Amino acid sequence: MENNGFSLNVTVFHGRRAPEDGVLVGYGALIDAFDLDVPMPDQLAWISTRKRQYQTQQWQVLTSRHAPGDTLYKQLIFAFKYEGVNLLFFKKLFEVLNEKDVIKLITEEPTGQYSRKIWFLYEWLMQKELSVPNLGMGNFVFLLDEKLQYALSKGIRSSRHRIINNLPGTVDFCPLIRRTPELEKYIDDDLSVKNEEYVNGVRKSILQRAAAFLLLQDSKASFTIEGESPKSKRAARWGKAIGQAGMRDLDHREFERLQQIVIENTRFIDMGYRQKGGFIGERDRDTFSPIPDHISAKHEDITRLMRGLIEAYGLLLSDKKMDSVLAAASIAFGFVFIHPFVDGNGRIHRYLIHHVLAGKKFTPQGLIFPVSASILNQIIDYKKVLERYSVPLLDFIEWKEAPDHNVVVTNKTIDYYRYFDATPQAEFLYRCVKDTVENIIPEEVNYLMRYEEFKSYIDNAFEMSDDQVALLVRFLEQNDGKLSKRARKSEFSVLKVNEINEIEKNFLHIMS
Repeated sequence: MENNGFSLNVTVFHGRRAPEDGVLVGYGALIDAFDLDVPMPDQLAWISTRKRQYQTQQWQVLTSRHAPGDTLYKQLIFAFKYEGVNLLFFKKLFEVLNEKDVIKLITEEPTGQYSRKIWFLYEWLMQKELSVPNLGMGNFVFLLDEKLQYALSKGIRSSRHRIINNLPGTVDFCPLIRRTPELEKYIDDDLSVKNEEYVNGVRKSILQRAAAFLLLQDSKASFTIEGESPKSKRAARWGKAIGQAGMRDLDHREFERLQQIVIENTRFIDMGYRQKGGFIGERDRDTFSPIPDHISAKHEDITRLMRGLIEAYGLLLSDKKMDSVLAAASIAFGFVFIHPFVDGNGRIHRYLIHHVLAGKKFTPQGLIFPVSASILNQIIDYKKVLERYSVPLLDFIEWKEAPDHNVVVTNKTIDYYRYFDATPQAEFLYRCVKDTVENIIPEEVNYLMRYEEFKSYIDNAFEMSDDQVALLVRFLEQNDGKLSKRARKSEFSVLKVNEINEIEKNFLHIMS
């Protein structure tokens, strides 16, 4: 084991320009030094020679007084203090160190909190106990620093290490989310309370109609995101499933049930968890060879990964202090990255957002949160945030083409789907939630309130049926508030010119 020379004095590192004069430290330096098969963290740590301290999207710049000693142990302490816990890094590091190296690390300061964290992580990640005696005394310390990363509020005590395991997941599925200014602002805004206060001020009849429309709108949006234009019956069926979000426990059978609802025609689809490889991307026009943008988890790993996801969901749901949107991001995006089915993954992924938000009581009962509609409005950003995970991972997945032109992954990849940084996905989902609370729901409710006012005017003046009013509104909306010549001569030929003029005037006044 090499014990020095970890800090790097570079001007360009993995395609990133150094922020200023200084050295790279922490996880980035260690991943490079040990040549670990780990994607570089979104934000790297840099020690400035100019005594400046600031953060950008790609860099956390600190002063020389923060610089770690140039040994593995000191670099790891620095990473714990300023970068948080990177589970994938530690798993890959422990795979290249032998047990003697690890024991030497944790006995440098046997009772120190960072030694204990390294010790706990080794035994938790490797599922193997080291020849080190239990700690008999000492204060318990949380594994995750909540100033840096979001964690369970209580956690599980390990007397052996005097560590409180507050990881928001299990050894088989545990995405982590960094505490960022953007996420903190969203959480401080308390969007759930804002949404509930707004909804409580809406008449029940309006809210019921809005809920029904938004449910169908969300269902259609989810199909549109997949590039499909479903029949109304199919969209309504999926909308009904979305309406049950939060009512059923998640287990393997529930996932299979959801897939059966999504897939109308199963003649050409192998249902249930995949029994072969999977990828998302294009194919070569001449050879039909795969050109992946995303490679799914190996089918041999799916049951274990999904069991971990289901157990992590239980932990997040039962922790009342765990933020609802962060929990939804971890579970929903973790699912779509695993991609356990041949087809239907995208819609079930977005269903899981509804399911977790409903289970965490983020939305008032009876009102489905139409987040897919907001995702559709931000479809380019949605694709980018999926690629933030998938594209860097392609460099670490070895695969070959199968006889059926699928992919066959030939190296061990399960850890990439267990342990990843879900911060970009959480920030994106919170932007969609904010858009839904502040725009999509109020716009629909306000429209229905104006519609009822206009309908009341028409009822009093002309006594039209509900269907006729709906048709009249549709014509007026399609023609900028004017009734077309065809409608005047056909469906509404009984109306006089002065009546039409009055209707158009009131429509513009009420509906604009």
